[in-house]
Amino acid sequence: MDAAAAFERLADDMGAAGVTAAPMFGKPSLKHGSKAFACLFGEAVAFRLLAGSAEHTAALGLAGAALFDPSGRDRPMKDWVCVPVAHARRWQDFATTAMARLSA
Repeated sequence: MDAAAAFERLADDMGAAGVTAAPMFGKPSLKHGSKAFACLFGEAVAFRLLAGSAEHTAALGLAGAALFDPSGRDRPMKDWVCVPVAHARRWQDFATTAMARLSA
């Protein structure tokens, strides 16, 4: 499955929780209220996870995962982790955690 299709399925699955799809950095993203917590980025999804948290560490430990650098200028966002489509089965868990952290 390609990343765009997997991302659309994630958006549909999270719709019941009040999640909407909207652009961020010119890319499709997931928002709860006005705050974004996930963004499709090439063949990966970047999730806003708290740097140093167990989820952040787990995400970075996946093959191909890296800190999100939307500008491509070696200025990664420390709380955002890009998780490749190869790990799409984990996206729901990361998205749920990222959304929950919005209110923390």
